[in-house]
Amino acid sequence: MLIANWRRVLRYAWSVRLMILAAILSGAEVALPLIDGFLEMPRGVFAALSGLTTAGAFVARILAQPKTQPAGDD
Repeated sequence: MLIANWRRVLRYAWSVRLMILAAILSGAEVALPLIDGFLEMPRGVFAALSGLTTAGAFVARILAQPKTQPAGDD
């Protein structure tokens, strides 16, 4: 069952934004080596950044994010 304000959470929650960034970094880790010579990065950089971003999303998820709360909900 979805929370009542799921649209607002998707729009304003930092945890969601950070999870999207982690997904993009994970995709870059896979895709960039397929483009030969596009970007020379040490192996595992994007994986490390993705892990740090996921950890940040976890922290953001448990912190109060006022913009995700319905109006009048304290």
